[in-house]
Amino acid sequence: MTLKRGMQPEHPGKILREIYLSPLEITITDAAKKLGITRKTLSQLVNGHMGISAEMALRLSIALNTTPELWLNMQQSYDLWFASQKMKSVEIGQIA
Repeated sequence: MTLKRGMQPEHPGKILREIYLSPLEITITDAAKKLGITRKTLSQLVNGHMGISAEMALRLSIALNTTPELWLNMQQSYDLWFASQKMKSVEIGQIA
C-alpha cells in the first residue's frame, strides 16, 4: 500500500487492528493478554486514542514478528503529518 504525498497516514493502531488482529480473529482482550498490557491500553491504541511508545513497539514486534522500527516509523509519520497540518497557519522566521 502506497500513500500519495500529503495524504493523511493511518493511525498505527488502525493498522494493527485491520492487518493483524482482525484477520487472525483475535480479540482485544486476548491480544492484550499476549502483549502483557491491559485491555484498556490496547483498546485506546487500536481506536487511535494513544500512540505507539518505544516499549509498545518492542512488544508488538516480538508478538507479531515485525520490527520495532516498523511501528515507530508508522507513529512518526502519523505524528509528523498532523504536526505539519497545524503548522500551515503558523509563521516561522529563520534564526540563522
